[in-house]
Amino acid sequence: MSSGTSTFVIRWVNFLTMLVALVVMGYGVWMSTHHDSCRKSLTLPIIGLGSLIFVISVLGFVGALKQNCLLLWTYLLMLCLVLVGILVFTVLVFIVTNNGSGHSVAGLRYKEYQLQDYGSWFIKKLNNTHNWKHIRSCFVKAETCQSLPKRYKFRLCIRCGYPAVNASHYDLSFHPISSNKDCKRYKNSKAIKCYNCDSCKAGVAQYIKTEWRVIAIFNVILFVVLSTIYFVGCCARRHAARMHSKS
Repeated sequence: MSSGTSTFVIRWVNFLTMLVALVVMGYGVWMSTHHDSCRKSLTLPIIGLGSLIFVISVLGFVGALKQNCLLLWTYLLMLCLVLVGILVFTVLVFIVTNNGSGHSVAGLRYKEYQLQDYGSWFIKKLNNTHNWKHIRSCFVKAETCQSLPKRYKFRLCIRCGYPAVNASHYDLSFHPISSNKDCKRYKNSKAIKCYNCDSCKAGVAQYIKTEWRVIAIFNVILFVVLSTIYFVGCCARRHAARMHSKS
């Protein structure tokens, strides 16, 4: 790649990422205006990510525009750290999400998930009282107990054999036909329902695993793209160094 082309590419790529960073930060600020603590908990990470992207983009854009070696060196150093961070995070995600899969049950069209099948990290985090209380409060607000079974199928009331009183209540005085401990943990109360059950936690673990695997695949693509940009940035830095030595 020619020196002039590399400088042009770095300048405009970072101009575009600056705009993306502003959108990300704006989204974080918008989330901070919600009274929902579940959404608010994501505010700082999103704003922090947007700010990091913005700072790196400004360094790359100004460094390429002014052909400033110091700014381009700083840009490449920060971009290198980001690449290392993405690589480490992606490897850890694949390791953590390596265990856990659904079990086919005779007579049922869906799979069931068991918490003990997942890695020790998942079990520790989901069994932590503080962590689960926060997750459960978010589930109660979103009525997740009604939607998660559609995706991860842990319908205890079918397995336990509780007769349905109506669409949302079951006759829990009925002796369960299953020895699963979750049958005793299920309550008709909207604030409890399936949220204290290990099968609910297993459903969450499977959801997180699926989402993280998607993120990991995205990170692999992002790593390739950023590595290419890093290579182009090195060319732009060498061009700036030659221009500086001539002057």
